[in-house]
Amino acid sequence: MITLDLGFADIRTYPPGDYPGLIVLRTKRQDKIHILKAVSKFIKLLEPDKLDGKLWIVEESKIRVRS
Repeated sequence: MITLDLGFADIRTYPPGDYPGLIVLRTKRQDKIHILKAVSKFIKLLEPDKLDGKLWIVEESKIRVRS
C-alpha cells in the first residue's frame, strides 16, 4: 500500500510484519509533481521481496526501510 497518511508509519499500530508492504510518502507538498518525484525515487529500488513485511518511508531527501 502506498499512502500519504503518516499514521501508517507508526509501527506499534501497524507492525510492518503484518502487511505485504507499506510505503509512506512524506513530501513537502502533496501536489502531483512532488508525489511523482517521490514515487520515481523508490520505484527503481523496489523489488517484491524487498517490500514484503517492511515499512518504507520515502522522503524527498532519503528513504528509510524498517522491518
